[in-house]
Amino acid sequence: MSRVQLALRVADLEASIAFYSKLFGAEPAKRREGYANFAITEPPLKLVLIEGDGADDTRLDHLGVEVATTEDVTAATTRLQGAGLATFEENDTSCCYALQDKVWVTGPGKEPWEVYTVKAEADTLVKAAAPDDCCGTTAG
Repeated sequence: MSRVQLALRVADLEASIAFYSKLFGAEPAKRREGYANFAITEPPLKLVLIEGDGADDTRLDHLGVEVATTEDVTAATTRLQGAGLATFEENDTSCCYALQDKVWVTGPGKEPWEVYTVKAEADTLVKAAAPDDCCGTTAG
């Protein structure tokens, strides 16, 4: 299964969680300090909320496609490189409270896109990076 990911940097995490819970009729699948994500079935969407400094309105942080396996990430990397896109790979990276493999590309408007798989959740890891330590900061 794959689904599109939309990561937003929000000024008020609690208000954003309340709004998106009502909008999608679902509670967050994961909540940590300064972070929440929703795993929406219909439409298939991974919505990530990352708490900003509170001074700015909500803004796009990055976009992504969550895929099932590392092999899917590798296939995406090969396809993207074959299409002439510059890629940046991260394997066994600790990000968003999970261990992930991913590949990044940058769109024409400098929007960062990742194709990624979650290899392990933070609950099974000794340390997993918070969103400010990763998510969209390596692309472009």
